[in-house]
Amino acid sequence: MGNILFTIGYEGLGQERLVAALTDAGIGVLADVRAVANSRKRGFSKSALKAGVEEAGLVYAHLRALGTPKAGRQAARAQDAGLMRAIYCEEVLDTADGGLALDALAALAARAPTCLLCFERDPALCHRRVLAERLGPRGFAVIDLFG
Repeated sequence: MGNILFTIGYEGLGQERLVAALTDAGIGVLADVRAVANSRKRGFSKSALKAGVEEAGLVYAHLRALGTPKAGRQAARAQDAGLMRAIYCEEVLDTADGGLALDALAALAARAPTCLLCFERDPALCHRRVLAERLGPRGFAVIDLFG
């Protein structure tokens, strides 16, 4: 069997519930794939999230290069998954830099159980799903966590 890649959205979760879901699943690395790691939600801006995750013994990695561009985030908020996906692929994954960033994510996830983090609870409305689909042919199975 290949590697397992986990995904989670923090919508509706507090930091404590997020960390509990990660530790219960045996996650070693939380890969924050938000372009902008700021949040109005307490505990989910980069420094606070990193501190909480590391306090629980996990590694935090902000993979900004794999974040969704502003237009893609707007499409996701409008629940237009098709438009979000098109924007994300064209502006991020199908670029040279995006390909390198995806390679780096694959290498990271091959070394330790890794969970992709973004805001949207439903992975079908989030670019986490696109990343997971791109890593499938590289031997990764995907498990979506919901906290």
